[in-house]
Amino acid sequence: MAQKPSIPKGTRDFLPAEVERRNYLFDTIKKVFKKYGFGPIETPSFELSSTLMGKYGEEGDRLIFRILNSGDKMLKADTEALANKNLPRFANSLAEKALRYDLTVPFARFVVQHQNDLTFPFKRYQIQPVWRADRPQHGRYQEFTQCDADVVGSDSLIHEVDLIFIFDEVLSALRIPDFSIKINNRKILSGIAEISGEAEKIIDITVAIDKLDKVGEEGVIKELTEKGISSQAIEIIKPLFTLTGSNRECLATMKIMLANSEIGLKGIEELTYVLDKVDLLGLSNAKLEFDVTLARGLNYYTGAIFEVKANGVKMGSICGGGRYDDLTGLFGMKGMSGVGISFGADRIYDVLNELNLFPEDLGQIVDVLFVNFGEKEQDFCLPLLKQLRALNVACEMYPSNVKMQKQMKYANDKNIPFVAIVGESELESGNIVLKNMETGEQITLSKNELMAKWQK
Repeated sequence: MAQKPSIPKGTRDFLPAEVERRNYLFDTIKKVFKKYGFGPIETPSFELSSTLMGKYGEEGDRLIFRILNSGDKMLKADTEALANKNLPRFANSLAEKALRYDLTVPFARFVVQHQNDLTFPFKRYQIQPVWRADRPQHGRYQEFTQCDADVVGSDSLIHEVDLIFIFDEVLSALRIPDFSIKINNRKILSGIAEISGEAEKIIDITVAIDKLDKVGEEGVIKELTEKGISSQAIEIIKPLFTLTGSNRECLATMKIMLANSEIGLKGIEELTYVLDKVDLLGLSNAKLEFDVTLARGLNYYTGAIFEVKANGVKMGSICGGGRYDDLTGLFGMKGMSGVGISFGADRIYDVLNELNLFPEDLGQIVDVLFVNFGEKEQDFCLPLLKQLRALNVACEMYPSNVKMQKQMKYANDKNIPFVAIVGESELESGNIVLKNMETGEQITLSKNELMAKWQK
């Protein structure tokens, strides 16, 4: 019995119309990236496990797809580590490579490896798939495409300002009607950990409070307690869960709270600079909101952090990013500050689909279908197809002489707007009947008139 075809959960096939929509999304993002001076790069779909592991925190490491060694390399598995229950070491001996979890860590590796070929500050964009062993659900896939823009080699906060405007410009161009850019600074979070007396547990604190919108205040407090955060520290942190007011009012409150934390005050200073510049220039549609509970659960962020949500749509964040001051230091290149953002293309696609925001003509791949009435008519039409294609008009000839009804159904199913009809009488006159499939209107054109219609 033949096997029933299927694909792994968390992955998808894309039909032609879907690919057209995805390309529209990618092209919109690319256009804005280029406008802000970013150039394209590509990296391999898989990296050495040592490149990826330990860069995303304990939770991230668990979601990395490992690639099992093949052939004789399997014989080199560290069985001693298995006997000693050192599972991470044993796993590393079984899988020397892994599918990339994101585009940022591979980018850091890329910068270090090619540093002599790059001009700094180096601005790159990258649109490629990534993989995460996450539980598939609405808006969350195991294979998905990220669209990243990063700057390395500069600690200027003007880059943060540019990235905020890239969010605004791209999502406005995609006609998303209501979206918010949430912003925070990891230095502020470090300051909170410092004044609460739990500076060494900054990662545990940030991972917990980043889940506030998912598990609520009680859930966050429960996780903080389980992580060993003292009840006194939790009491200091709790007011942050209900912090309200304008961006300036919230920052003023935080400035008082962090008065004794040098690093916390530095984060407020950096955030104030960014907000001032954004206010100076003015956003088109985005709402920029300071959110002190935003943490972005990745260990490598050190400064500004961003997250974007489409309001009124049941979907998690659709974009994110932040400042990482020494990510390349993980690969031996110290003092290379960077900042970057990522568009979650698959989630944005789902938002555009749900809100019916894709242009209607994206499913139209072919402009003109020539009806096939037989060999003589086909020989008359084929040179016309060649001339139209030279004018960048997408056209095709139905491949066989079948009933007209079947050929028209083909045109309708493929959303082809025009059908060219050359029967016996048109063959004698040298003309073409062009039918508009939307209105049903038919006009008779000479060869020159047919070409002139698309030359315009």
